[in-house]
Amino acid sequence: MEKKRKGFYGPPLGKEGVIFVDDLNMPMKEVYGAQPPIELLRQWMDYGGWYDIDTPEKEFRTIQKVSFVAAMGPPGGGRNSITNRYVRHFNIIYVEPYSDSSLNAIFCNVMEWLYRNSGKLTYPKSVESMKENVVAATIQIYNDVQKRFRPTPAKSHYTFNLRDVSKVFQGLSKSNPRAITNEDSMVKLWAHECLRVFQDRLISI
Repeated sequence: MEKKRKGFYGPPLGKEGVIFVDDLNMPMKEVYGAQPPIELLRQWMDYGGWYDIDTPEKEFRTIQKVSFVAAMGPPGGGRNSITNRYVRHFNIIYVEPYSDSSLNAIFCNVMEWLYRNSGKLTYPKSVESMKENVVAATIQIYNDVQKRFRPTPAKSHYTFNLRDVSKVFQGLSKSNPRAITNEDSMVKLWAHECLRVFQDRLISI
């Protein structure tokens, strides 16, 4: 932020500022139901700036040419509902989650691409026939992990999404027919990728 004139700040001349806030509804509610980080953001949206408490006069600093973009999941599992007087400042877009059948179709095509782009060597038919089972099992693990390991303020990184599913298949795509010679080797590789993507993020506190 640059100082434009006394009490006014903003991006450099000719530019617009965009602030992205992820997991907007993660802050815990205090005893009276307020969420202090969100109230701080709402102050800018209501009044256009913040007070600088480090100055003796507690000067109000107006922030210009800045927009906020935010993302959050539905309330539950450590995520809270946010007040309507804050929501009114946003245009809300809701993205419907993919159904399991859609996910199966998407990632079965990914596996098919893997089999067809392995160069001169080809995967054994027994390994290729595992495509539907590998995809279904991965999606089942993803759904189970989402339900069991919910994000909380202490475990805010428990935010699993489709990027994690895609990382499993990205790992599988690094293999080749020379290494994956039978069903057992495919299962071991798949299990390794699932542990790498999902288990490595888990903590105990």
